[in-house]
Amino acid sequence: MKYLIMLYGSQRDYDMLSGKGAEGQSAWSADDLSTMVDFMRDWNNALVESGEFVDARGLSAPVHARRISLRDGAPVVTDGPYAETQEVLAGYTIVDCASFDRATEIAAQLADTPHPPDAVTTSEWYVDVRPVDEGPPEHQG
Repeated sequence: MKYLIMLYGSQRDYDMLSGKGAEGQSAWSADDLSTMVDFMRDWNNALVESGEFVDARGLSAPVHARRISLRDGAPVVTDGPYAETQEVLAGYTIVDCASFDRATEIAAQLADTPHPPDAVTTSEWYVDVRPVDEGPPEHQG
């Protein structure tokens, strides 16, 4: 079964990764960023070696996003980032593994992602894991 592991971040996180400090937090150094990239590469490579890797992508900063909504039946385009949104989807990994428990175990490994000491607090960090539907729901009649 396939599972989607969703990683979240904020515009502040993207700013810190690109070398801009945020209020009360310092920017990531080149070494900090390199350590994190190495960790993610090794994590993905372990999934490739186990045969559980399907796909993974990081997404650009929320400042580059566009939201399309309906207002009075007409599409309205709003450029990001969105003040009302604290976190956004920052990237994803799709795994194909034996169980939801295994997908959860894989996602939990991301808790060890290296970061500067003041870059994240435990209460701010999370990932979501969801099964990927392989087709439309069965209609029962």
